[in-house]
Amino acid sequence: MIVIPDTQQYFGKSTKLEPDSENELTNPVFKTQIKWINDNIDRQKVVFVSHVGDIVDINNHSQWSLARNFMNSLHGKIPYGISVGNHDMTSDGNSSLFQQYFPVSRFSEFDWYGGYFNETSSITHSSNNSNSYQLFTAEGIDFVILHLECNAPDNVLMWADKILSKHKNRFAIISTHMFLGPIEKPRTPEGFFNDPKGIMRWIKNHGENGNSPQQMWDKLFSKHKNIHLILSGDQSRSNALNHKLIGDSGNTVYAILSDYMLSPGPLRIMRFKKHKNEIEIISYNVNDNNIVSGTKTIPEKSSHNFTIDIDFSAYLKIESRR
Repeated sequence: MIVIPDTQQYFGKSTKLEPDSENELTNPVFKTQIKWINDNIDRQKVVFVSHVGDIVDINNHSQWSLARNFMNSLHGKIPYGISVGNHDMTSDGNSSLFQQYFPVSRFSEFDWYGGYFNETSSITHSSNNSNSYQLFTAEGIDFVILHLECNAPDNVLMWADKILSKHKNRFAIISTHMFLGPIEKPRTPEGFFNDPKGIMRWIKNHGENGNSPQQMWDKLFSKHKNIHLILSGDQSRSNALNHKLIGDSGNTVYAILSDYMLSPGPLRIMRFKKHKNEIEIISYNVNDNNIVSGTKTIPEKSSHNFTIDIDFSAYLKIESRR
């Protein structure tokens, strides 16, 4: 499984990095990452790709169009999902541009596309693939992966609870943009680097309707014993974190953050080793074709490349796809 961290490093016209530029819009890291995945689907035995959000830098048509062009090269070749990040919507949770460029209709033809949240009266907030789930089987293990928007509101969490309960016999993975990082919202720029890290207790989107990562854990993630992985991005200054959590049933849940915007190029390779009951996590820089040994933010190699213990034995029976 490949995890694509935040890809919001766009250059050229109407970008945060070059606001006065008249140059053509580009995103060389995103382009290279997608090419590497395409080139290595067979060799790396890739079965799924998850983007943890902030797919764009500024929520506008030009960036969404370029992002869709990049993802088009994966489309139809391999299952994938996208978590909507804070840059991918407005502060009040309007994700209509994401919905326009990555709607349900884009995925509904695929048997691995499980469905999406549509229990809302607003067509601009949370609906039309802004929250989705995917089903796939690899090496005799059944998986369900939910892609939940940043600070998902209660109605989204209630929907996700139903999906997880329905597929309780599948190995469950959560991909959501904001989870690990500074526990409390930093008051200074230095705080994003230095403040205590863990499950975040603050929000960026959806206003009073938004749930902090801690609330998402308390209300949903901790209650399902088949959840084993929570993937996130959002915090480039935290860079790479992994925390071992314990759910309400005593189950182990690994929360894994990867955001390499300060060291652009790396993506995450997750190798599921069924017979060893472990998952090997590798941060690989596609620009340098090297395994990451450290970054300016976190120099220790063990933060970027490590192994976690998982007992796969309960998930070896094939469940129906729906």
